[in-house]
Amino acid sequence: MSNAVNIPQPLELLAPARDAEVARQAILHGADAVYIGGPSHGARAAAANQMADIRQLTAFAHQYGAKVYLAVNTIYYDNEAKSVERTIREAWSAGVDALIIQDMGILRLDIPPIELHASTQCDIRTPEKARFLAECGFSQLVLARELSLAEIKAIRQAVPENVRLEAFVHGALCVSYSGDCQASCVANGRSANRGECAQMCRMAYDVVDASGRVLLKDKHVLSLRDLCRIDNLAELAEAGISSFKIEGRLKDANYVKNVVTAYRQAIDRLIAEHPERYCRASWGKVTTTLTADLSKTFNRGYTPYFLNGRPASSVKMANLDSPKWVGERVGTVMRQDGKTVIARLTATLSNGDGLGYYDSKGQFQGFRLNRIDGNQLFPASAVNIPAGAALYRNSDSKMLALMEKPTAKRLIDIDFKLWATGHGLALMAECEDGNRATATVECELQQAKTPQLEARQRCLAKLGDTIYTLRTLSDEVAADAFVPASVLTQLRRDAIAALDQARAATYRYGYRLPENRETRLPQGPQLTYHDNVANKEAEQFYRDHGAQTIEAALETKSAAKSGSKSPLTVMTTRYCLRRELGACLREGGAKKLPEPLYIQNRAARYRLCFDCDRCQMRVVKET
Repeated sequence: MSNAVNIPQPLELLAPARDAEVARQAILHGADAVYIGGPSHGARAAAANQMADIRQLTAFAHQYGAKVYLAVNTIYYDNEAKSVERTIREAWSAGVDALIIQDMGILRLDIPPIELHASTQCDIRTPEKARFLAECGFSQLVLARELSLAEIKAIRQAVPENVRLEAFVHGALCVSYSGDCQASCVANGRSANRGECAQMCRMAYDVVDASGRVLLKDKHVLSLRDLCRIDNLAELAEAGISSFKIEGRLKDANYVKNVVTAYRQAIDRLIAEHPERYCRASWGKVTTTLTADLSKTFNRGYTPYFLNGRPASSVKMANLDSPKWVGERVGTVMRQDGKTVIARLTATLSNGDGLGYYDSKGQFQGFRLNRIDGNQLFPASAVNIPAGAALYRNSDSKMLALMEKPTAKRLIDIDFKLWATGHGLALMAECEDGNRATATVECELQQAKTPQLEARQRCLAKLGDTIYTLRTLSDEVAADAFVPASVLTQLRRDAIAALDQARAATYRYGYRLPENRETRLPQGPQLTYHDNVANKEAEQFYRDHGAQTIEAALETKSAAKSGSKSPLTVMTTRYCLRRELGACLREGGAKKLPEPLYIQNRAARYRLCFDCDRCQMRVVKET
């Protein structure tokens, strides 16, 4: 009979941070961890931050037990190795909890023993790949967004218990498996694996056949809806996910506040329903003035993607009409009289709202609402809206006005114990994380004419300039003992300062797990450009694990010099355009869209290849 104690699994809400201030807002609104880019080598080149700011951020985050992960998730070139090493050493010194990386060359650099997380760019879609990375020393694996619950469960069973699984739950979707998209690099030299993605998937294309006949014109056929799994958190946790990740390192604070609040509340409900199985991953209770509403935050429409397997062909995954945020539908235009728009409204609008509609050419147009009078709308600029057009709101002025003010507080419960010593008083402060500290003061206690318990309680509870809130006070001093407020105030401050020092001294960092160099590559000894080997350290890593032939990443000079004229697969995706258009080959759709099929615009032309055995599509650049 086992005597093992069932320890609840911490569930981590992981939020994106464009900069340190967005990160602070994410933590105040309930994030257990944030991920942020450093000065360089992050997969969002436009979201770089200085290490001094990150140092201040880690100090702020660690007060709540929240973690800071640094995204160093690009591939690097040989001449950048020293720069990568320097960035990682500085991150270690700044108190960063872990690195999110793609390039295996980092495992051969001279770096501190900082915890490593395998980025989604590592393209983890099989149990074999997950097990390999776990044996190479990664503590947390960011799984491919395309995986189903069954596939996640299989990966959970394949890796050790001390290796955590992370999954995206919200935000933009890459149409290609992350880390295996070369479209931008091939088209214009801007590599997604170098943080410079040109978002080729968000562009409009014509779908054409071999003769050039246009089957579908000017549609965003590769532009997926945004991920939303807020209703699937329990299933994900059951499957083995312990870190729930929100996408969006280019998003502003308003986006992060709203989305983090929504997911914080959902995760808290899950924990409350199953306290024996799950717990919070950080400390502090959040109070907010926000009413979270995911429909009011940037999105291209929502999808759970392939979480429950391949959905019916009637369920759409892409937004063919626009890569922009259309917003929530708020009414229908009846007519336009000069500068006034008459509409049948289904929501309450406000002056300053941002509205939009599809014009007669099918293009989405936006305008700001200058004034509203009943069902009469007065745009701030000239518009020409056709009668019957749906009206959308993608900017809620009232919500934005609320966002401009502080919208959340996060406070940590502490308990005080006050007692008399032989020479004065002692106050012990104990935090909800288990840390405690004691302060003493020498003073003479005098007898008062009235009970003093409530007065002492009020004085000790004044914690407004700290991150704490008083949960309980055990007052063992005589009820009629008088203690000057100045003495209690100093005692409270000293106890809090000592508690802060104790908590900082006992903060627990994770460390890099050992690498088993005997483990072999799951893809076999031959590596192609899809493996993104761009430096000699990565080459050495893969040779250590059994690689015999290694094709260089397309971004490298050696690959450019090779001048290959062979067709290049620039995207591999589980999303299938044939299925999206109701022409799945498995469901008799060959006649609806005869092959071969191409997508093209002024910038590029690609052939679409359909692998029905694997149920996936390849986007191929032909020469």
